[in-house]
Amino acid sequence: MACDDCLSTAFKRKLGRCKTCAWQLIILSGLCWPLWYWLYASTPKAVESIALLFFCCSFTGLLLLHGVVWIYRRLAG
Repeated sequence: MACDDCLSTAFKRKLGRCKTCAWQLIILSGLCWPLWYWLYASTPKAVESIALLFFCCSFTGLLLLHGVVWIYRRLAG
């Protein structure tokens, strides 16, 4: 990651500032949700389904956290 915000050590400094991280999360979320629906929606109690669902929720949750922090930083100045 090339930006200076990503090179810092604090997790708080990266949230809402790194466009590379946000794009990676958008792509991963966009790939994982249709993949889960296509492969495992019919068997939601399978181990593979639960694991992929966990990753989907993690990627989407972190993406939402990036968005919330970005909006907060824009409004707070």
